[in-house]
Amino acid sequence: MNILVLCTGNSARSILLEAILNTEGAGRVRAYSAGSQPSGKVHPYSLTLLAARGYDTREAQSKSWDVFALPDAPKMDAVITVCASAAGETCPIWPGAPVRAHWGVEDPAAAAEADWPAAFETAYGLLHKRARTFLDALAETPTPKDLKSALDAVGTLS
Repeated sequence: MNILVLCTGNSARSILLEAILNTEGAGRVRAYSAGSQPSGKVHPYSLTLLAARGYDTREAQSKSWDVFALPDAPKMDAVITVCASAAGETCPIWPGAPVRAHWGVEDPAAAAEADWPAAFETAYGLLHKRARTFLDALAETPTPKDLKSALDAVGTLS
């Protein structure tokens, strides 16, 4: 199952969730991330946090969602947006048939540099909790309805 994680800048939250899903999903899911207005670089604290927790960050990169609209791009089964609507961000919208869900999380990259450790830990903790809960609830071969139910059920966990 292919999951695309979208955020505006694709430097922090979407990068974190991509790594979490790929590691915790243990081959059940393949996650990718992208942004509608990518920053062009992964936030350095995203890499620091992920490396400290043993995640492979070699392929982490900030990229446009346009990459996934190309003819040879992997077909997505689900798209998860992680922008925090409460912060007034504009979340990207993914066209087409994939199941869509919103897992809004405050942007840790928007915090002052001195606050990065706490902000990134908070975002990581919430995304990790949601990803684990989603993966635990996911049927072996889910229908689109099952997938939507599993994604939506954890989108509001705090």
